[in-house]
Amino acid sequence: MSFRKRREALRSILGSFTCIRPGSVYDATSIRIAEDLGFELGMFGGSVASLAVLGDPDIALITLTELAEQMRRMSRASTLPVLVDADHGYGNALNVRRTVHELEAAGAAGLTIEDTLLPQAFGQAGTQLIPLEEGVGKMKAALDGRSDSSLVIIGRTGAVSVTGLDDAIARAKAYEATGVDALFFTGIKSRGELEAISAATRLPIVLGGAPEEMTALDYLAGQRVRIALQGHAPFAAATQAVYQTLKALREGTSPKNLNGLASAELTSRAMRDAEVKSRAGAFLGLKNK
Repeated sequence: MSFRKRREALRSILGSFTCIRPGSVYDATSIRIAEDLGFELGMFGGSVASLAVLGDPDIALITLTELAEQMRRMSRASTLPVLVDADHGYGNALNVRRTVHELEAAGAAGLTIEDTLLPQAFGQAGTQLIPLEEGVGKMKAALDGRSDSSLVIIGRTGAVSVTGLDDAIARAKAYEATGVDALFFTGIKSRGELEAISAATRLPIVLGGAPEEMTALDYLAGQRVRIALQGHAPFAAATQAVYQTLKALREGTSPKNLNGLASAELTSRAMRDAEVKSRAGAFLGLKNK
């Protein structure tokens, strides 16, 4: 599937009347598994990007180059459309423009640009937001930076939990006016907040986390939520599995007695063994055994 078709698939999701939950992906293997399981979309979060590439927490240490290269690896491995958390765009509005260039070239179906002040300011323990005018400038720069008009640009704000609902709505309406394709909200804690945002805006909504009372997909779809994230449990599960396996080996367990290992069939499918063997036969004259 071409990059444009992946982007058109994401646009189709945003233009539908349903809400989906994407699969959290972070490398070539996880995206292939998500594709094989039938996920319509992959979500490449900034936190898992930092963990997968650097082994560091999500405090804006990862660089644009590292993020784009990881996205490029996933694009090569799978045709699953991926929405990328591009954080604050790695700098000011001009940096945002370059971020769009790089992620577009890396095969992202879409990306989010947020108005959080990153990296964290000196002496400030809590989350801070950039001024509304600066946020608008970043959204305009993101739109100007794409060369493929099918690339999805999503404006993101966490204002609900930082400066309040009224500011979140003001920011959302301002970002909407720039021409972004959708709005991404984090920090929403109640149906009342979501309903107020939905009533005040027009664009499709992406929801980053929600309390238990807001997990019903039919309800979310009725509030124009088209994508509802569900965290990054796959990376946490993988970390636990690696820990348990290494711990068992360190304590003397024989490799043949380890529990929870992927079957040979699953591993073969994830690494596309049959396709590789077919190419080896076609191009190298090798016969499958």
